[in-house]
Parts: sequence; C-alpha cells; structure tokens
Amino acid sequence: MEASDGLLLQVNNGEQWCNRWKHPNDDSDRSTSPSVLRCVTSTWKEGLLNRKRPFVGRCCHSCTPQSWERLFNPSIPSLGLRNVIYINETHTRQRGWLARRLSYVLFVLERDVNKDMFTRNVLDNVLSSSRVEGAILTVASEVDPARGQKAVGRVKQKARVFLQQMVASVSPAFIRLTGWVLLRLFNGFFWSIQIHKGQMEMVKRAATENVPMVFLPVHKSHIDYLLITLILFCHNIKAPHIAAGNNLSLPILSTLIRKLGGFFIRRRMEEPEEGKRDVLYRSLLHAYTEELLVQQQFLEVYLEGTRSRSGKPSTARAGMLSIVVDALWTGSVPDVLVVPVGISYDRIIEGNYNSEQLGKPKKNESLWGIACGVFRMLRKNYGCVRVDFNQPFSLKEYLDTQRSRHVPPPVSLEHTLMPTIISAQPDARLFEGQQGEDQLNRELPDDILRRQLINNLAKHVLFTANKSSAIMSTHIVACLLLYRHRQGVALSKLVEDFFNMKEEILSRDFDLGFSGNSEDVVMRALHLLGNCVNVTSASSRNGEFTIAPSQTVPALFELNFYSNGLFHVFIADAIIACSILSLQRETAVESEAEQQPGGLHSLPLSQESLIRKAAGLSYFLINEVTVAPPCQTLYQVFHDAVTRLIQYGVLYVAEEDQEDLSPTPSEEPWPKKFPEPLSWRSDEEDEDSDFGEEQRDRYLKVSVSSEHQEFFIFLQRLLSPVLEAYSGAAIFIHTLSQPTPESDYTQKLFRYLLTRTERGVAVYGESATHYLVKNTVRTFMELGVLKQRRENRTSTLELSSTFLPQANRNKLLQYILGFTLL
Repeated sequence: MEASDGLLLQVNNGEQWCNRWKHPNDDSDRSTSPSVLRCVTSTWKEGLLNRKRPFVGRCCHSCTPQSWERLFNPSIPSLGLRNVIYINETHTRQRGWLARRLSYVLFVLERDVNKDMFTRNVLDNVLSSSRVEGAILTVASEVDPARGQKAVGRVKQKARVFLQQMVASVSPAFIRLTGWVLLRLFNGFFWSIQIHKGQMEMVKRAATENVPMVFLPVHKSHIDYLLITLILFCHNIKAPHIAAGNNLSLPILSTLIRKLGGFFIRRRMEEPEEGKRDVLYRSLLHAYTEELLVQQQFLEVYLEGTRSRSGKPSTARAGMLSIVVDALWTGSVPDVLVVPVGISYDRIIEGNYNSEQLGKPKKNESLWGIACGVFRMLRKNYGCVRVDFNQPFSLKEYLDTQRSRHVPPPVSLEHTLMPTIISAQPDARLFEGQQGEDQLNRELPDDILRRQLINNLAKHVLFTANKSSAIMSTHIVACLLLYRHRQGVALSKLVEDFFNMKEEILSRDFDLGFSGNSEDVVMRALHLLGNCVNVTSASSRNGEFTIAPSQTVPALFELNFYSNGLFHVFIADAIIACSILSLQRETAVESEAEQQPGGLHSLPLSQESLIRKAAGLSYFLINEVTVAPPCQTLYQVFHDAVTRLIQYGVLYVAEEDQEDLSPTPSEEPWPKKFPEPLSWRSDEEDEDSDFGEEQRDRYLKVSVSSEHQEFFIFLQRLLSPVLEAYSGAAIFIHTLSQPTPESDYTQKLFRYLLTRTERGVAVYGESATHYLVKNTVRTFMELGVLKQRRENRTSTLELSSTFLPQANRNKLLQYILGFTLL
C-alpha cells in the first residue's frame, strides 16, 4: 500500500507540474528559470503502442528478396511494442504474493542461458589454423631467420598471449546476475526500453536455423553493448560475442566484459613501434572470428568503430565485416544471417560530447571514470530508449545478388566534382557508373570487386539500421528550436509544430520512440534537454511561457547532436531545397530575374538540372550524409523528393500543358496536409531501364505561399550549419601557404571556426563542432583541394596545384555559398 501511495503522490506532483505550464497565471510563485523544467515527474512510463505507426526494419527487397519473405508474416506488425525493463508476475511461471515481490529474480532464473553459447577448444583450433601457422612462420623468418624452430616457438608463444588477451570466456551465472542487475539499474534511470515484439519474433525464428548470426548496431553510447545483450537474454536468445575496443580492457572490467561475451580487438592493426601491418595479430583476429562463426556463435560488431559524436552515423569501417564475408566465401560456414540494429535515446548517458567537440582530447576510460559515471547516472533520468532489430537477411543471398549485377568501379570525389566546380561544366559525370553500356561491360579485378562489395554491404547495413532507428521527442524539439524557432517560440506554438512534425515523420514511414499527448511529451523533452533551452514568461502572451534555444556554444553543440537524430528523415528534401536556391541564383545571374516581380521564385527551373545539381551536392557532402543505399540510384531518390514536394504544393509544374499534374498551392499550413507515404523505387523496378530518359523534362516553380515558404526555408536551414562549416573551411585554405602537419592544420581550422562563432560572425554556432572540422579536411583531401604527404609517420597538408591560383579557391567558395541560405 505504501508503494502505491508513493506512486500516486509522484503522479499527482507531475500533474501539478503540467498544470503550472498549461495555466502559468494560476501560480504567482512560479519560476521563470529553466529550473522549472527539472520538476517533471520521473514516473512517466506511458506505453508506446500506436496502431497507426509504420512497421520498420524490413530487409531490402531488391538485394534479398528471399529473406524478405522467409521470416515475415502479416501478423508480425500487429504484435506491438514491449517495455523490456517492466517485469511483473505475468512474465514468470509463478503466481501469488511472493511471485509479485520476487518477479525480477524469478524472471532471470527462468531465462534459458543456452549451453551452445560456449566455445570449444578455441585456443588450440585458432593456433593450429593454416592462416595463423603461416603468419607465425612469416614473422619468425623476419625476426630471426637463423634461429629456425626456436624463433617459431617464441612467436607461437607470443601468439598465444595475444589470443588469451583477446578471447571471451562466457559465464552463464554471470549473465544471469548481470541481467538482474541491469533490469534494476535501468529501471532507475530510464523510463522505458522499448522493443517491437514482431521484430524480436523474426530474430527468435532466425536463431533456430543453425547458422551464425551477426548483429550490426549503430553506435551511440557505451550502453549499447549492454542493451543488446540484455534484450536477447530476456528473449531466450544466446548472448553474442561482442567485438569491443581494447580501450575497455581494464583490470576487473575486462574480466566482467569477457564473461558477458566481449572479446577485445585493437583500434589499430599496426605494430605499435614500427607502424607497419601486424601480420600475426591480423591472422589471429581473422582465425578467432572465423572459429566463432564455425561454432555457430552470434557476433555483435559496431561498423562505425566508435560512438557517434555527431548524432549521425559515422563512416562505416568494414574490417570485421570483411572477415565474416571471407569466412562465407572460403566455405568455412554455409551462410550467415545479418541483423542491422537501430538504437535511439531520448538522452545518452554520456550527456553530451561537448568536451570533444570543443577540441579537447578524448579522455581514456578508467575504472574511476566508470564508477563516477554510474554514480552520476543513478542521480538522473535519461528518458526512453528504443531498440529496433531489423529483419535478418542471408549474407549468401546478398552477395550472390550483388555478384550477378554490375558493380560500378569506385569513382573519386575529385573525378566527379572537379569539372563542375572549376570549369562550371554540367554535372554529366554524376551518374556515371549507374548507367551506360561501356560501364556494364567492364569487369573489375577480383580484389577491387571484393572490396567494393564489402564496402557496399557495410554502407547498406548502416543505412538500414539508421533508417529503422526511431525518432525521439528530444530530436524533434531540438530540431524545431534550432531550425524553425531559433529566436524563441510560445509553448503552444511549439506544441502545435511538434504535433505537425510528428505526423510528417510518420507519413514518411519512420517510427517514433514516444506517444501520448503532444503537450506532455514536449514538456518531458524540454526537461531532458535541461540547460540547453531557456524558458521565460512573456506578459504580452497572457503569461504563456516562451521557449528558446540557449545561445551558448556548448548548448548549441548539444542541441545539434540531438537534432541530427532526424537529419536522415528530411535529407533528400533538404538537398533539393538547397539545390533550388543554387539553381535560382545561377538563373538569376543570366536573366536578372531578381529585378522582376516575384524575384527568384518566379523563375522556372528544369527538373533534370535540379536533380543533377542535387546529386552534385550529395556527392560533395558524402562524409556528412548518406542519401540512399548502394542499390538505389541518386536519380531515383531525388526524383521521388521532387515528386513529394510537388504533392505538398511547395513546388508546382510551370508548363501549361502539365497543369493537371500539379496541385494548386494551398493556403493550408505545410505540415497539416500530407500525401500517402511514397515508396522509394528499388532496382528490381527499373533494373534495365535508363530511368532518367523515361519522361521528358519539365519546369518547376517554387510556391510563394507563406506556409510553403516556411517549410522551404526550414529544409534549407537543416543543411546550413554544414554548409557554413565548409564555406568557412574554403575561406581558411587561403591561409595555407606552406606544408603544415595535418593535426596542426585541423586544430587551426577549428580555432578559426570557433572564433567566428564566439564573436557572432557565424550564423550557426553549431557549424564549429570538431567532427565537422575533421570532415571538411577529409572532404577537401578527397576533392583534391588539399594534398597529403606522409613522411616519418607524420602527415602534412598543402594546397594542390589545381588550387594554388586564387581564382580556383574562390570558385570553390562560390560553389558552396551557392547552396547556402544567407
């Protein structure tokens, strides 16, 4: 009775807090500082069931049509969501008063810790494999060729030590204990951890097929490792062996991680002293991973290699994935099931990565740091978590499908974009490799083909995992505050726009990680964002609260991190919007249309030119965004985006004979009118057709309706921080007069962009994040603006010969500014 009374008291306090927001004038003692947000109740655990939500996580029908049908049935989407950390007696075999009190203990004891998760004779099998024996002989001959067998013995002993430091040693008792501890702890600092029961049903069926399974999640927090293991444990699926970085190999902690299935790998595969490839270590890692697959163990690999510091997926690193593919190609295993996993947090337990985004070096993990982190977590609440397990697909089927298709050769960014930037030539090369008989007839060498297939697989998996990740309330609120209401907004207007944005996201077949009354959800998100938002009371609005993003640099960085959680939802539309701006400016220079009534918006724009312009921008931002999976062409993606904007009324067809194809621009606000979700075209629909020539070009205009313009500007603002960072980097290259160490150049560029932000020169303060700075340097190297030289393990940068003339540097800057909303 005491427990239920306490819960009722907390809920009532939460209701009073909500009422103070809804009717602020009823309380003369209310606070107008952000601290009012911290009073939200910590018992908000409303279920997230919503029958209108799309079912996300299906595998690619184009690349794996058989897998698409195999584990799915029509009843799976209707199974709904489950909060994993909510356990009561109905989840156990027992009933009664004692079962209610001991429900968590009983639940954990009743889980089936599979005996087949234990490996057999791993050390001996790995050391006796032909790959490792060959590497041992190679290293022994290099180190001491005169010693013969003695040298081989020493290298073999060294290999055994490496392997002992690497391998996992799973403990069923420890997995049970950890399961109970995590269930209790996660109830303390998460409101809920939601999974879709239909997705888990497909994974459970796949787990019974006697083939190894590889989980490939996005990586946002250190909690990711524990989440996947806990969820699989709760559903009687054996724990995967987790590829963990050796930065977590700490005393005590390393033992605990190994008992949970973790095995440690180096962040870099080079020998520490000489910097050359460590043949022995590579062979051990390859043989150990292959042995796990042969013994039908499950793997968990993070393709990004490290946690995302931007809120967007990092570039995929396919090293571990290549080992899995090699094991399949060599016949060591008959097949492997691949499971992309999307993970979304209302708020990550790390809070933010502001110290690293401000240029400070990453702190090394330590036991003291971990202990302090756990203690800090226990004093806070981090909202909801959503984990989406995608439909498992056959790796063998994927590779067979890809090898039966034409795989275009890799094309450099310099080859693709340089003619457009320097010579202002049409973007004709942007679709090379996707069309053309000469490309179809070219066969790639086997090693290049293998690399390209693996890279495409990694990109496809990461794109799928990110697309399935649910959009959280903090993502939407942060995005609205930064790119819709940067100067502040009344709470009622923020709630209205939140509702409209939520409906827009659902209409695009993305799922949400929350439900409930929009006003309550917005207030919960504001509470979680904490000091990143400023709350004031405006007497002119009948005392209604006004919400504005804090303008401090750390607050902008943090809001940008959460806003990037829905970046992928609108990215194709945003690129089209910025490309329209660039095309309008180019056309205006030729026709002087800015002096005419209607200005730039009166200009008709060629749809084909627009799509090519958008393709060029997406190539330029290749290190920032992934617009489409490798099996889908850019033309298809942007054609669908244009069609969607026409259906919204933001664009309309200018030709008189095509007026019936375009809707009349409506005065209804943009988010309140949504078309049916547009299905994206896949390769099986147009596989042998030249999609770009199926219909003649048409001319488009931008609606001048204020509501449509509002949406149009919102899309352009989404990309503005990225474009501002790149334009700042284009200005900064004028200072590069002599070769400079890459680390020094990156740090100087970061200080330059940060100074612009601190002095108020930059329009978007979040354009100075350290991850954006590193991406600009990388892009400029790939584009051929900067030339990299390596001497004595030191990388130096200098201007390439193409960009030594100031005129070409100015052309690069003008190219970027053409897309930028000024």
